[in-house]
Amino acid sequence: MNNNNSLSADNQGSGSAAVVVAAPLSRYESQKRRDWNTFGQYLKNQRPPVSVAQCNCNHVLEFMRYLDQFGKTKVHMHGCVFFGQPDPPAPCTCPLRQAWGSLDALVGRLRAAYEEHGGSPETNPFGNGAIRVYLREVKDCQSKARGIPYKKKKKRKFNQTASQHDDQLLVKNPKLPA
Repeated sequence: MNNNNSLSADNQGSGSAAVVVAAPLSRYESQKRRDWNTFGQYLKNQRPPVSVAQCNCNHVLEFMRYLDQFGKTKVHMHGCVFFGQPDPPAPCTCPLRQAWGSLDALVGRLRAAYEEHGGSPETNPFGNGAIRVYLREVKDCQSKARGIPYKKKKKRKFNQTASQHDDQLLVKNPKLPA
């Protein structure tokens, strides 16, 4: 049995070349690689094919709209009787779409992957303002359609000085002797 995560018995101590064992990718890294490959395939399937170097924010926007057909989030249309209701009592014919949070995470992963593959941060199409505007519009539309407002997480305030914080961490345990 040859396990990829360890050296095989016949290579140990035999003076042969060392086997380099790569750590398994994290879930994030695996997803980023899968997303990058999917986006690359999408660009290749364009007529005419587009290279990553030629890609711009319009290709990214088209890619996100293309992904909508595979979404699993019900987004009610303006004419739907369930528009604005978070838990509709019955099914409807409104389309399933990609959730805003999924698109936002996708753009973040692709933005990182673009730069890891040699792209410049200044020319990164995933960081373009048009992408942020599109994501904001999707978020607002889905929020209204589903009746679920997206609330910003409040940032913690760091008003304490470092010494005050350290003093709070060093609170004595009353059960232990001084």
